[in-house]
Amino acid sequence: MSGTTTAAAALRRRAAGAGANRWVVLVVLCASLLLVAVDATVLHVAVPAVTEDLRPGGIELLWIVDVYPLVCASLLILFGTLGDRIGRRRVLLLGYALFGVASGLAALADSAQVLIAARALLGVGGAMIMPATLSILRQVFPDRRERALAIGIWSAVAAVGAAVGPLLGGFLLEHFWWGSVFLVNIPLMLVSLPVGRLLLPESKGDGRGPWDVVGALMAAAGLFGVVLGVKRLGGGESLGSLLTVPSLVVGAALLVGFVRRQRRRTYPLVDLKMFARPAFSTSVGCIVLAMLALVGLELIAAQYLQLVLGLSPLETGLRLLPLTFAAMAAGLAGARLLRRFGPRRMVCAGFCLTAFAVVLLTALGRTDDCALMVSGFVLLGFGLETTLFGAYESMLSEAPQEQAGGAAAIGETSYQLGAGIGIALLGTVMNAAYAPGLAGVPGVPASASSSAGHSLGEAYEVAAQLGGSAGAALRHAARDAFVHGLHVTLLVSAGLLLLGAVMALRLPRVMQCEPGPVELPAPRDAAESRVSV
Repeated sequence: MSGTTTAAAALRRRAAGAGANRWVVLVVLCASLLLVAVDATVLHVAVPAVTEDLRPGGIELLWIVDVYPLVCASLLILFGTLGDRIGRRRVLLLGYALFGVASGLAALADSAQVLIAARALLGVGGAMIMPATLSILRQVFPDRRERALAIGIWSAVAAVGAAVGPLLGGFLLEHFWWGSVFLVNIPLMLVSLPVGRLLLPESKGDGRGPWDVVGALMAAAGLFGVVLGVKRLGGGESLGSLLTVPSLVVGAALLVGFVRRQRRRTYPLVDLKMFARPAFSTSVGCIVLAMLALVGLELIAAQYLQLVLGLSPLETGLRLLPLTFAAMAAGLAGARLLRRFGPRRMVCAGFCLTAFAVVLLTALGRTDDCALMVSGFVLLGFGLETTLFGAYESMLSEAPQEQAGGAAAIGETSYQLGAGIGIALLGTVMNAAYAPGLAGVPGVPASASSSAGHSLGEAYEVAAQLGGSAGAALRHAARDAFVHGLHVTLLVSAGLLLLGAVMALRLPRVMQCEPGPVELPAPRDAAESRVSV
């Protein structure tokens, strides 16, 4: 009897400690997210140095860049639901360890193949970390008002990480070799592992029924195929490519099979009934549309700044900083805005503000208009972050606490899919509007015009080879065609954003702020749940 009383008292003390230190827990979780977000973009500026040192082929270089987000997106549902089963903190700490080991392997890689494998391991670690941070946040902040503030801080940190990556990478490359962009992860992991083990509470789902191993693998393989196919389309591959169509078809078939399997199971891996709730399904759709607009526009904006205006990579990164600062401000103000206006008006207004910013940016031309650009980027960053914050908060609050890992994984997967689809869709629109402008340039052969129609960078290379008046005419026509394509792409993005505003009308009008029940953290020596195939 005394042993039972002592154990119960220990549990109460742990629960009270977790509540008292919930803001410290948030700091630990944000540090985890910052690391993953930085690693997603830090390699971009190191690609030339990696190419010079390792001499990868074209396909190998593509995999070096893409394998991290590809593997990470594919495994989010697997590790999100595994955390619900065996413990979210446990999966997070394993992710920390794997991320640190993979960072060391990447930094010391002496061949393209080793670097690809290390980047894939980093993707596995990222997939373990990302959904765990949101699901633990869901547990330690049962009151929705506090949770909204925590999610706002979490999303602001994500915006910082995306912007810091290229700047940090550029700084390190000026002073060290390219492997240093990975070595910075190791000290952070060495600190995060013991701090996370000491401060983070453990939590699980209800543990009913076995974990569906086959379903988890089907989801991972299906997402891998779909994301791979979408990324290849975004990279300029046609639907007739031998790898693109099979990847999409097989991936979609596996995901359909996964959905059917989950509907038949008594204890599904992911409770698809969550999608029957308008707030949850609408939030997921809003995340996809918001990321679709953001990533495609950022990619095209970077090309515009460097190739049309002639800015350096560092100047380009600095010019995009207003977007990041505005996103940070929106994340920090998000909780107050959500309480005042409610999810419906907040997300809808965010989409409309972003659409207005996109239309405003159509005034950009061949000359640098810094004031217009800064104004547009500030409105764009604030509007998109407002949208993403409201959608994430509504999605996470609508999901049952025992399904927090699966819900977080669905949100992060939607984020990654939206980014991939945005690059593919807006890139296709851009190319369709850009290429016709290079047909029939005076003095330029048809073969040269065809090659120049692939991209603005290639057009500049062809123009340099031609030289003389023909080269100057081609360069001038390519810039004009790119600016025209940019305007068309911006208008298409504005239409998609307005579609998102209409979709957001299905969200709840007001924010329900009743505090949820506080879940006692599970003992560390709790028996493991069964796993079935």
